[in-house]
Amino acid sequence: MTPKPSALELWPAAASAVAVETDYLIFAFTVLTLMLTVPVFLAITWFAIRYRDGQEADRGTGGIRSNLIEISWMLIPFLLTLIFFVWGARLFVESKNPPPDAMVIEAVGRQWMWKFQHPTGQSEINDLHVPMGQAIKIRIISQDVIHALYLPALRMQVAALPDRYTELWFKADKAGTFHLYCSEYCGTDHSVMGGAITILRQGEYQDWLTHSGAQQSKVAAGRAIYDAYGCGGCHDAGSPVKAPKLAGLYGSAVRLADGRTITADEDYLRDKIRNPGGSRPADGGRQVMPSFAGVIPEDDLGRLVDYIKSGTGETRLGEATR
Repeated sequence: MTPKPSALELWPAAASAVAVETDYLIFAFTVLTLMLTVPVFLAITWFAIRYRDGQEADRGTGGIRSNLIEISWMLIPFLLTLIFFVWGARLFVESKNPPPDAMVIEAVGRQWMWKFQHPTGQSEINDLHVPMGQAIKIRIISQDVIHALYLPALRMQVAALPDRYTELWFKADKAGTFHLYCSEYCGTDHSVMGGAITILRQGEYQDWLTHSGAQQSKVAAGRAIYDAYGCGGCHDAGSPVKAPKLAGLYGSAVRLADGRTITADEDYLRDKIRNPGGSRPADGGRQVMPSFAGVIPEDDLGRLVDYIKSGTGETRLGEATR
């Protein structure tokens, strides 16, 4: 359920330590800006009145000149603002480096809804449930136009781009239900493309997983996609088509025709499914696999990649040879 906004809410609640620190950064920089600019504007106003046309005043030039004052006026504000640059840069770098144990949630933006896929198979539309105290990495892509996932309570925002994955991560430390929005104008119903993020204590989150309904694992869902698109007709053992076998492919080294050697990671698998002819292998085989760009929805593509990653293709290949 989407939380109702308060009519008197001037600043969103902070649901993580990073959100609190971000607020401190904004408030402190605002204070510094006012300290540097308010005296200047007050002086401008006073001089404009004091030395206005027709007012008797001594307009002679003074003989006092001080390089120290001039240098101090430039150097001190520069050093003060540099502190905030370093502070903000540190927060930015940390936001781009999630911990290795972060729980990965797949997200797809489309006109006009958000779809979230949990590691255990549960799916949500426009609502997101996450555990408190656990690092969460959201891996996001758009199925149509550019969107942007905005979580005000976490002070986090990331663009959702077509054909390109982006990420954000956070660790929430305050239970509750908070807004999520699309902050990039994306068409007619952009204003209603929102929902809620619910932060639960660990026990409550496990209870939600148990009773949320969808219990199909990501691997099982991926195998269903594998069968639905007929991938086994070429990639299963015993197939008359000379296609690469998928067992053990993920994480292996792949030699390309241009002499490079790359690792078959998630991005490689996604690119290969979308555009099979984009990176030709060194074995010189002819590319006969059709492109699935625009054919497989992004959420189905993610499940298919999860199936290939799991290595369960080895069991499947074994079954096919019996």
